[in-house]
Amino acid sequence: MRAARLIKMVLLLQSRPSMTAAELARELEVSERTITRDAQALSEAGVPVYADRGRAGGYRLVGGYRTRLTGLARSEAEALFLSGVPGALREMGLEDTASAARLKVSAALLPSLRDASRTAAQRFHLDAPAWFSEPETPELLPSVADAVWDDRRIVARYRRGEAEIEVERALEPYGLVLKAGVWYLCARVPEAGSFRVYRIDRFAAVDPGEERFRRDEGFDLPGFWEERAEEFARSILRTQVVVRLSPHGVRRLPYVVDPTSAREALDAPGAPGRRGWLTVTLPVESEEVAHTQLTALGPEVEVLAPGTLRDRFARDAVRLATLYG
Repeated sequence: MRAARLIKMVLLLQSRPSMTAAELARELEVSERTITRDAQALSEAGVPVYADRGRAGGYRLVGGYRTRLTGLARSEAEALFLSGVPGALREMGLEDTASAARLKVSAALLPSLRDASRTAAQRFHLDAPAWFSEPETPELLPSVADAVWDDRRIVARYRRGEAEIEVERALEPYGLVLKAGVWYLCARVPEAGSFRVYRIDRFAAVDPGEERFRRDEGFDLPGFWEERAEEFARSILRTQVVVRLSPHGVRRLPYVVDPTSAREALDAPGAPGRRGWLTVTLPVESEEVAHTQLTALGPEVEVLAPGTLRDRFARDAVRLATLYG
């Protein structure tokens, strides 16, 4: 533990002109007294660490000292490519690995480029979860992530269907996807010879064995996910409703219903009718979901069919008229 901390301290000092004891203590998560002892240990080991005294003082390396400890390990190199999604790294248990990788890269850069990571972080940030939600990190995510990195088969027990039936299955974990704050595993089922998608928060247990599998080099994770996401979106749109939309309702439709549903409805041929209102057939998950979504359009939509949904909106209208007088 101390050896790793000393190495990190050298890399920090190599990547910056100087650092105070307080700054080093914060970066290394130790006390300032420990920093003093570590600096003394490095000096005794031949690393030219110099301490400047006074209010503007701090620690620095003397004489352009350079360490050869900047080579990236494979795990650090892989984590570096994910460093734009800090929340995801933290949830997968890779935050320390990515931090070490960034530090090594920073130490290897020319002095004029060493603030590149800071300036980039101040200009670009990826916030994956959706608004108005507090996503919970699945407890088993780090174990699954380790298996994905190492190409190790796992035996997973997961809850399937509304009945919450537990099923056990051997899986070859190919990749992880973070979608709107929810983690998914894309895995190959050896006994079926096909790829499937699993929500990790539905896993009840994961047994990461030692047996490795040979990856199909032709597997394209982004392409596979895009295809399955489109299939899933279409599979849940089992019901159709017919609605009339005002011009403003047409513009707002993609923001209140599933984008796939809105695209199918608005791409169908049809000419605007009286006052520019457009009649469309809208694929929806159910009448209940359609009622919730289309209510957001207020007077910009009129439900024509099915009759049961139209009656429901008519009752809503009467109640609103009574409420507002």
